[in-house]
Amino acid sequence: MTAEISILGLILEASLLVKMVMLTLMGMSVVSWAMIIKRSKVLSQASKQTEVFEDKFWSGVDLAKLYQESNKRKDELSGTEEIFYAGFTEFARLRKSNATSPDFIMEGTGRAMRVAVAREVDELETNLPFLATVGSISPYIGLFGTVWGIMHSFIALGEVKQATLAMVAPGIAEALIATAMGLFAAIPAVMAYNRFSSRVGKLEHNYATFSEEFHSILHRQAMAGRE
Repeated sequence: MTAEISILGLILEASLLVKMVMLTLMGMSVVSWAMIIKRSKVLSQASKQTEVFEDKFWSGVDLAKLYQESNKRKDELSGTEEIFYAGFTEFARLRKSNATSPDFIMEGTGRAMRVAVAREVDELETNLPFLATVGSISPYIGLFGTVWGIMHSFIALGEVKQATLAMVAPGIAEALIATAMGLFAAIPAVMAYNRFSSRVGKLEHNYATFSEEFHSILHRQAMAGRE
């Protein structure tokens, strides 16, 4: 309890600039934790939705029927289902336009799915640049506060005739708190960024693989329709 009161007292007695540094770091930490929690839920949901839809897709269900089901809630689609919907929509549109070349049909279909994949990945990567920024600059912001606080302590120390450790220790301690807060903000952000980047990479690989497999299925249908 004494340590907590002491740390709080040091924060309150810090110079204005050091207080601003601490407040900035606290704000960055709170925002990054909010983003970490939200992004964790989004990625978990994306992984689950991908698994559920792929199980349904490979169960042998008729693609036209599956497309109709997706079309009923087209504003709520995401992940592989969104890629499927974009690809099948473009495939059906080009076939109805009396395009006779399977290569032309598949080129447009493939392009639509690549765009869908890119959009899904962009959505998954939301907030990751901020976490990377927090992880990169927080230690330096904390270090800046520490250097400034120590410099301020030594300037004050030079104004007295007899210097003691008891006089300089509180100033150095309050300065070091800024470094600790910088690390407190940076470490979770870096860990979350690395973890989320890995999960996004795996989902992107799944999306690309599904897109290629679905492209092959549609290509066979296009060739069969030509015959």
